[in-house]
Amino acid sequence: MNVQLPRTTRAEELRAALADEIVSGRLVPGYKLEERELAERFGVSRTPVREALRQLAAAGLAETRPHKGVVVAPVTDKRLHDMFEVMAELEGVCARLAAIRMTAPERRDLEGKHEACAGFMRAGAAEEYHVANETFHGAIYVGSHNGFLADNAFGVRSRLAPFRRAQFRLMGRLAKSVAEHDEVVQAILRGDGDGAARLMRRHVSIVGDASADYVAMNRNDIQPAEPRR
Repeated sequence: MNVQLPRTTRAEELRAALADEIVSGRLVPGYKLEERELAERFGVSRTPVREALRQLAAAGLAETRPHKGVVVAPVTDKRLHDMFEVMAELEGVCARLAAIRMTAPERRDLEGKHEACAGFMRAGAAEEYHVANETFHGAIYVGSHNGFLADNAFGVRSRLAPFRRAQFRLMGRLAKSVAEHDEVVQAILRGDGDGAARLMRRHVSIVGDASADYVAMNRNDIQPAEPRR
């Protein structure tokens, strides 16, 4: 399988590592994210740390508080539900338009991306699956042939990426994700816009529920770091 994984910057690697700790509950809301300490911990300069914190803030996982600096932001169950609700609707519209507008080469490319996801699922490669999954969904956004819609879908997905990535650690989730993708792909290939939209909305809603389950599980099982005052 010749799937090239995109190169990531050091800031993106730091953002992913810190996002994992926040989503898993190891870093609790209010925990102060100090640039100097993080730079020492990860063995980097403060420049990529500063960019990583900016990315976390853009994703809603960190926030700047007066007289305190950057801290871990609270992510409530309601907030998570609201974000995935919007994501489901955006992706549903993308899937409906893709079923109508995708060219023959785009449809073949989508099938190839789906097969790549299936290959990583069979290998049990969760991290590689996450990257291939992002590429799969991105192809549907682009296949809608509506640039404004695609831009908004990519933007919301970026904010939800840490949660979408984390839910693949749940038992059996990779196989279920591939099965859900297959239903969406088949609807797109037969030009069933309404069916593709319905199946994509259901898929993203399931992803949201799985993400919430992962967050709740780790909230209960892991002893978090104490927030700095």
